Amino acid sequence: MKRLSCALPLLAAFTVSSAAQTMSIEEYTPKSTLVVPQHIVTRAKYPFIDVHSHQSSSMTPDGVDQLVREMDAMNMAVMVNLSGGSGQRLKSGIASLKGRYPDRFVVFANLDVSGIGDPNWGKQAAAQLEEDVRNGAQGLKIFKNLGMTVMDATGKRVPVDDPRLDPVWEACAKLRIPVLIHTGEPWSFFQPQDRFNERWLELKLHPNRARAADRFPTWETLMGEQHRLFARHPKTTFVNAHLGWMGNDLAKLGELLDKCPNVQTEIAAVLYELGRQPRFAREWLIRYQDRVMFGKDAWAPSEYPTYFRVLETADEYFDYYRKYHAFWQMYGLDLPDGVLQKLYYKNALRVIPGINPARFNKMSTK
Repeated sequence: MKRLSCALPLLAAFTVSSAAQTMSIEEYTPKSTLVVPQHIVTRAKYPFIDVHSHQSSSMTPDGVDQLVREMDAMNMAVMVNLSGGSGQRLKSGIASLKGRYPDRFVVFANLDVSGIGDPNWGKQAAAQLEEDVRNGAQGLKIFKNLGMTVMDATGKRVPVDDPRLDPVWEACAKLRIPVLIHTGEPWSFFQPQDRFNERWLELKLHPNRARAADRFPTWETLMGEQHRLFARHPKTTFVNAHLGWMGNDLAKLGELLDKCPNVQTEIAAVLYELGRQPRFAREWLIRYQDRVMFGKDAWAPSEYPTYFRVLETADEYFDYYRKYHAFWQMYGLDLPDGVLQKLYYKNALRVIPGINPARFNKMSTK
């Protein structure tokens, strides 16, 4: 009996160890034992403009009121709704947002790409955009389907730099409105889903995000098309969404910005790239402080504090808000006040027409 009682603790330990070895990566959520200073930031240091958000064009008045309360709580002065649509839908969306809060929202129009291939498509699309701007649109948003899934009338893929879209870019230059363009996806989505892919968990949880080579052009093809578009239309202001999917190679993104002075960028949904390279990202953002704007993408008020903490503090080794985006920890960049002000609102005020600067006038102009 004594021998049996001595064996029981060993058996229990073996059982626990065996269970641990069968745990999946989705279940593994280690709690850090690191004890370092923490500065939780629930409200941005300066009023900010979120240049990358998506809201319904049919929000109720109560829904808009709640949205503004949530914006106020985090110090968001202006939200840019990129899902404005076109025609009557655009007018309705502007009425529901700006009709209730004229200075708190900006609405971008969208492009109907279904008719590409018709000889008159470019001229008609440009004319529709001009009408949308007359009706209150302050920019144009291009979604990621251009270049990946948009087909013309003959069933061929429409490249990002397809010349049939030139009348639209020329209209944007004429109207002096920016084009916020989302091209492609993170590089890892186009790579094999193997043990070397750092986005493996996200692709496992969301397999529809994988960009198989037999169905999609390569990442390099898409980026090449986008960058040629920027260079071919130097009078058009482009905002390259999501750091152009080059947040993991900021030096390359800097080369693009140096080459194309008509290009701006923004940080929506790619904070995980900046927060894992705090020293170089800080240096880079200081260097390109006139070219980067604040954006978030998916509307989730509880996730904004992570942005504020990365941008404003020098905190170390803290959680990102989505495990499958980044299994690594975040570090604060502790950006200088002047850089924060440009990132939060000054650059957007310069790039996007029609935003009332009154909310920001009391801020430093240095």
